[in-house]
Amino acid sequence: MAELMTAKDRRTHYCGTVRESDIGNQVCVMGWVQKQRDLGNLIFIDLRDRTGIVQLAFDNATDKEIFGKAFGIRAEYVLCAHGTVRPRGEGAVNPNLPTGAVEVFVTELKILSAAQTPPFEVSDSKKVNDETALKYRYLDLRRPSLQRNIMMRHEIARVAREYYYENGFLEIETPMMIKSTPEGARDYLVPSRIHKGSFYALPQSPQLYKQLLMLSGYDRYIQLARCFRDEDLRADRQPEFTQIDLEMSFATEEDIMAMNEGFIKRVFKEVLNVDIPTPLPRMTFADAMNRYGSDKPDTRFGMEIQDLSDVVKGCGFGVFTSAIENGGSVRAIVAKNAAATLTRKEIDKLTEHAKGIGAKGLAYIRWADEAPNCSFAKFLTPEELQAILDAGKMEKGDVMLIVADKNKVVLPTLGALRSILGKKLDLIEEGKFNFLWVVEFPFFEWNEETEHWDAMHHPFTMPLQECLEYLESDPGKVRAQCYDMVLNGTELLSGSIRITDWQLQEKMFKALGLTPEDIQRKFGFLVDAYKYGAPPHGGSGMGLDRLAMVMSGADSLRDVVAFPKVQNASELMSQCPTPVAAEDLAVLGIAVTEGE
Repeated sequence: MAELMTAKDRRTHYCGTVRESDIGNQVCVMGWVQKQRDLGNLIFIDLRDRTGIVQLAFDNATDKEIFGKAFGIRAEYVLCAHGTVRPRGEGAVNPNLPTGAVEVFVTELKILSAAQTPPFEVSDSKKVNDETALKYRYLDLRRPSLQRNIMMRHEIARVAREYYYENGFLEIETPMMIKSTPEGARDYLVPSRIHKGSFYALPQSPQLYKQLLMLSGYDRYIQLARCFRDEDLRADRQPEFTQIDLEMSFATEEDIMAMNEGFIKRVFKEVLNVDIPTPLPRMTFADAMNRYGSDKPDTRFGMEIQDLSDVVKGCGFGVFTSAIENGGSVRAIVAKNAAATLTRKEIDKLTEHAKGIGAKGLAYIRWADEAPNCSFAKFLTPEELQAILDAGKMEKGDVMLIVADKNKVVLPTLGALRSILGKKLDLIEEGKFNFLWVVEFPFFEWNEETEHWDAMHHPFTMPLQECLEYLESDPGKVRAQCYDMVLNGTELLSGSIRITDWQLQEKMFKALGLTPEDIQRKFGFLVDAYKYGAPPHGGSGMGLDRLAMVMSGADSLRDVVAFPKVQNASELMSQCPTPVAAEDLAVLGIAVTEGE
């Protein structure tokens, strides 16, 4: 039977805050039992809460009823303990605990809640499979490492609000049920009971509303916004997420980037005590792709992509020459001193990975012995092979990986292989934070399936002034006034200056193949709003979950989100999504049919 708390049961200390300065004082602590140790005439209980652990002590001087109660206590019981703080005995100090020099001699004990034996031990030292941990997420969340991550996420959110408030931003909530205007990912739809056959959408971002707030005169907007996207999940993606969303009127690209840099400097100093030098370095999209094969490059290590096209364009290897003749290129990365690690078997694995991305294959030169082993040597003269070795500055012990194809295949393939090798070869310095702005993204990307140009970002992004003349004549030349903040290979933030000229906006929609009817149906209210005086504005959205993931050193967003979804977008604990009763669907005018 659980015992009830009374007025005198007031917690004086969190478990992890009891210190030597409290010796001799009466305290009241509450929490969960980490473990109980019965030594006969001595019983010790480690009591845990979100701040840490404190040791409760019971000995010959303890009241017999209390001692008997302590004897029966097991892991995860919830206790309220009154007692006196005293120093631990000779040789019993635990230097690994902040409370390790003291213990609480218990004079009153209440079992607030008994616990069944949990399906796994609540401990960072015990590995639990993901499915079990997520099924019992409320137990998993008791683990100290997860609690540290969740509390760090809270601190990041606190600093964000304080920083932006201090800089004149207003926190304004935007609707959670909006008009469906799918751009990019699929919308999550919410049926309307009143308007049968019509649906709200959950917002993929507050984009349209925050722009309308700028038109409404609220020149600095901030929101920790919940966003929803029905897309395939990865380690750094969830169907619902939070972004630090902002918009600024009468601001340039430089103003917005500087404002975000100020936040980054502040949050890293306050939360991690790490000084981030600003201004952050910048790199164009084209430079990032050519050097790193990614628009979110990890610059903590080198191994940059090298263009071998000029070196091999006249060689005897048809794979290389045909790629160049078809408008592509031949490029490579060189892994220094990697021949011992990158065996033929490992290179075969990398080849399969490259094919999974879209490459036709992977050529290599592995220099493990006196002479380099080249997978395509029979097609080359000795002079041609030496020219490749010289171009790559290869030495004995190195491995060169080469891809030949269209650039849209070559660059991301080598970029992905570079990321794999950075981890595999231990090239990444732990505890290092390399920030980078990637700027001047292409405005359009060619869609080979539909054979027309798609917006690479949302269609409200402003092109660079010097590119406006190419909107209709050569869309591939148009670059955007947008900017991504990258940290250690993770995109943290994406933003842009917005189009505020309604005539230019309509021209942009038409360039994307939207008819006047499409424009009116999807974005008519925004285009109309522009006609009533729109200030120049721009903004950004920073992923709070991703920022917390990188700052805490977590491997996945699951480790910084309290109740995450798994890869099929379900939640194992509550088992959602679940079917809904037919009568409930009927109220909404919906019937579920069998899929193919």
